[in-house]
Amino acid sequence: MLHLFCFLKHNGYMSSLDHIDVWDFDTFDEELRAKLRREETFVRDYLTTSQQQFLVREASDHGMPHPENPYAADYLAFAEEIGRDMESRTIRAWHYARLVDEEVRAIRESGIYPGTLDTLRHRLDVQVEAGSLSAADADELYKASPCHDPEQQPGRLVENWGGESTYFRLEDERLKSLVATIGRPRILEVAVPLVRTKHSYSAGRAIIAAFARTLGCRPDREGFDLYTVKPPEPTAILAVIPKASRSSKRSAGVIRPSSPPLVSDG
Repeated sequence: MLHLFCFLKHNGYMSSLDHIDVWDFDTFDEELRAKLRREETFVRDYLTTSQQQFLVREASDHGMPHPENPYAADYLAFAEEIGRDMESRTIRAWHYARLVDEEVRAIRESGIYPGTLDTLRHRLDVQVEAGSLSAADADELYKASPCHDPEQQPGRLVENWGGESTYFRLEDERLKSLVATIGRPRILEVAVPLVRTKHSYSAGRAIIAAFARTLGCRPDREGFDLYTVKPPEPTAILAVIPKASRSSKRSAGVIRPSSPPLVSDG
């Protein structure tokens, strides 16, 4: 499964490079902006009421029941509507990984690939040929991979080469230190069509929150994780950032492709 930290943009079914950033209202296409503006009063009323109810409760002894926001049901329905609209749009996302230069070149030429046992075996063999790993160490890393277990979970994306498919369950301190020396921290900036994910609703909520901030409201951040169900093609790679910079740390979430398609396990 591929993990990315994402920022989003509009695309529909056009070029994968035509995308929007979910936190930035100025990047929204006109159709989306128009729909949000039509509901400006309603969005402001819901969030203002929610904030007022929160402040009242915080100033109380917390013994009272949570008050019901009269705009809540309609707000949730609107979020679902915007979520459906986002299915035809593309978002900008970041995948955090540790990669060697040759892997970056391969990604630029062929796109991001899944972190499966087969791709892990290939990557390990390449590092053995390069002299970065011994054959014995490569075998040990392969045996320790959580890819042998379908319940693998996310881990420390830029600290260790090989991604979660390599280091997530490592217990050998020597091997832990070894994978932390291969390659360099990279951030892949990727255009991800939301139609390839299961998180258009979360993107919709983030879109509304971004709009609400232009109205002076204080919505929740609406960060979210997501995964892709299909590997992105080479043209979806917008940039490869050599290390975690301040500007690239602002993320809407993490992308996890269901059959590790983005080079998440990097």
